[in-house]
Amino acid sequence: MRKVAIIGIGQTPVAEHWTKSLKELAGEAIFAALEDADMPSVEALYVGNMLSGLLEQQEHLGAWLADWVGMLSIEAFKVEAACGSGAAAFRMGLMAVASGQVNNAIVVGAEKMTDALPIEATAGLATAADADYEIIHGLSFISLNALIMRRYMHEYGWQHTDFAPFSINAHANALHNPNARLHIPLNHEKYIKARMVSDPINLMDSSAVGDGAAAVVIVPAEMAPRTAVRVIGSGAATDTLAVHDRKDALWLTAAEKSSRQAYTQAGIEPNEIDLFELHDAFSIMSALSLEASGFAERGQGPRLGLEGEIVIGGRIPITTRGGLKARGHPVGATGMYQIVEVVEQLRGLASGSQVEGAKIGMAQNIGGSGATILTHIFEAA
Repeated sequence: MRKVAIIGIGQTPVAEHWTKSLKELAGEAIFAALEDADMPSVEALYVGNMLSGLLEQQEHLGAWLADWVGMLSIEAFKVEAACGSGAAAFRMGLMAVASGQVNNAIVVGAEKMTDALPIEATAGLATAADADYEIIHGLSFISLNALIMRRYMHEYGWQHTDFAPFSINAHANALHNPNARLHIPLNHEKYIKARMVSDPINLMDSSAVGDGAAAVVIVPAEMAPRTAVRVIGSGAATDTLAVHDRKDALWLTAAEKSSRQAYTQAGIEPNEIDLFELHDAFSIMSALSLEASGFAERGQGPRLGLEGEIVIGGRIPITTRGGLKARGHPVGATGMYQIVEVVEQLRGLASGSQVEGAKIGMAQNIGGSGATILTHIFEAA
């Protein structure tokens, strides 16, 4: 298998894009990535998206977008893995280029959510859970994560306020990201006074949905400039769709497996990672991801936030451009935003929230409540 490098990145701001369609947002990110790569076209297009069929009444996104961006006739597919769709599409593109089936490709994650009524978007997101055993009882994704968080607090003795540093850190970093959804400072007082959504999850524990698209151009490493960011590890794993079917509801088995796959492929250990773009859809997921990926002991994820180890300059900076919490979570696009942000860091372009001397970065994208998890590791030239 060939080594693969990223030579172009592009993204739109995460926002309520009332005047732009899904294909317009995807097209903007694609053209920005092509311009950054100084390439007019590619041989293949992989699209990460979750909700287009439900919210846009539009499937068949591969051909639809290939036509829109003037690349009709190329190989083009949509990849769906719930909120992990962006990273799943990236893994498909990575394997295509690494195998030699194509010599270059664009991967784009795109989602349009705010045109739909909130009840429609919530119902769409719930399709990533088990329809027969979770959705049928009226569980939403917020309530599923609330159940997990409540059990976690019970088992390990944490209080709700112990999770505040995850959200505060995300908001602080988003202030420096022009593409972030929420440029709003957050402090401890605002966190604890936030409206409760599904006890113990309040509004400040929850990510902000939105519209957006992010894209990268990938090529074989031997064809890339020496300054290009290399993909050095890729892992993917699954777990049960329903939380109650898992042997341990407080452990992200798919995160453990996919991160270990990526570490082994890269030939590194967790202590060599300079920054980690994790999937903080809810603050409890930050703690669980840090534990399963080897950065904290079981049940001790919140300690990293309380001891200042997750901030810029800390032992393992996370959500360095705002994360899902404050950059925003346009679900099928989120995994690609994470990858673009890691590349920004490794290029030294994350002004205001730059991790100085960053050489190795990791991105982890979660589908559902941990049923699909993909982990990728990148290295600066």
